[in-house]
Amino acid sequence: MKWMGWRSRSGGMLALIFGLMVCGSTHAEDLLAVYRLAQHNDPTFEAAHYALEAAQQKIPQARAGLLPVLSANGNDNYTKAESNFTGIPTVSRNVRAWTWAIQLTQPLIHVQSQYAYSESKFLVEQAQAQFAQAEQDLILRVAQAYFDVLSAQQSIAVAEAQVRATDEQLAVVKHGFQAGTHAVTDVDEAQARFDLARSQRVAAVNELANKRADLEKIVGQAPELLDALQPTVVAPKLLPNDPQAWIDQARTNNPAVLAQLAALSAAQAEIRRNRAAYLPTLDLVASKNANSSSGSLTTPNDYATRANSEQIGVQLTIPLYEGGATHSHVVEAIANMNKAAATLEAARRQAATDARQAYAGIMNGLAQIEALDSAVASSQAAVLGNQAGFKLGVHMNIDVLNAEQQLYTAQRDLNKARYDTLVQGLKLKAAAGVLAERDILTFNALLVH
Repeated sequence: MKWMGWRSRSGGMLALIFGLMVCGSTHAEDLLAVYRLAQHNDPTFEAAHYALEAAQQKIPQARAGLLPVLSANGNDNYTKAESNFTGIPTVSRNVRAWTWAIQLTQPLIHVQSQYAYSESKFLVEQAQAQFAQAEQDLILRVAQAYFDVLSAQQSIAVAEAQVRATDEQLAVVKHGFQAGTHAVTDVDEAQARFDLARSQRVAAVNELANKRADLEKIVGQAPELLDALQPTVVAPKLLPNDPQAWIDQARTNNPAVLAQLAALSAAQAEIRRNRAAYLPTLDLVASKNANSSSGSLTTPNDYATRANSEQIGVQLTIPLYEGGATHSHVVEAIANMNKAAATLEAARRQAATDARQAYAGIMNGLAQIEALDSAVASSQAAVLGNQAGFKLGVHMNIDVLNAEQQLYTAQRDLNKARYDTLVQGLKLKAAAGVLAERDILTFNALLVH
């Protein structure tokens, strides 16, 4: 699953100037730089990283149930007492005693621990798939936020053009009203258009602030300037150009699907682990003990004692009855397995839906780009025609301004369609489970640096 080569068309000098209006500085940050910031500063991605790090400890924790356990303990006591014995006066006794022991336990047959070890591997696989999904999600969020800021910046440029056009139109109408060539209703209408354009400019500025806040939420501090997409770049074609191929891959390779598949395997291992609680366990036990005492509280004479002992043997434990807890755990594990199976099917369907929608978004975006590309070319011709007519006295200056406003609007819509189509391409690759950092590098090469 990949993109074909990039196609290019000439967007014209006006399109290039419009693009440069957005970036406008050699100090602007590009998409790759913003992505690097997000990798280090996004709290959601950081949480996913630590979740994976924590989950990876499940394997050594479960493996510990199959490895030897070595323990040592000791104590040193001093006892002061008075003892009475028949025919002997009460005597004071001070006894000091110490003991120590070391014990080694090696599991020989622990079926439950073996299944727990298998289950831990599946849980780590689930965490790895979830982290892969978090990586893809970070790419999507960064790209979406980055292009949303660029689109909002271009909306301000269009709003400024609308304000200039309506201001010029209002001035012409007021002059005509004073000269008697326009009615007061013309002035009111022109004033209304001017006020509406001003409100749209305020809305565009507010929208840019919101989009910058969204970007800042990911990277910690939104850059002041961003590199814009080259005006001549349009979205690529797809390989394969078959939606079903992408849907099929999404159903098997999507990270959410892989995570739920691992969760299902872990649930099945959990059933076996709980059923193994009915089985006996066998351990090899070896110990060494030593104890010493300076006397005794229960004999009339003080006899110091010292003893050392070593033991080795096997210990068999047979579970007989635990109040129904084992049966309950098995039933619970079966229910969790059925839940995991249902969740897996839901993840597959969601992945297929995401792939289908993203593919349709790309196809619709390509068609929209083609139509808007023609609209931009027509608007450029209209600007040149109105400029020529204005010089000849055929058209008014307002006609030129309106034509320029239409051109800016078409250019904004074209760029937004290109941004949206590119993001849909990333979403399609994410649904198929193949979105990676190399896609950021590919997109970054298409920016005006």
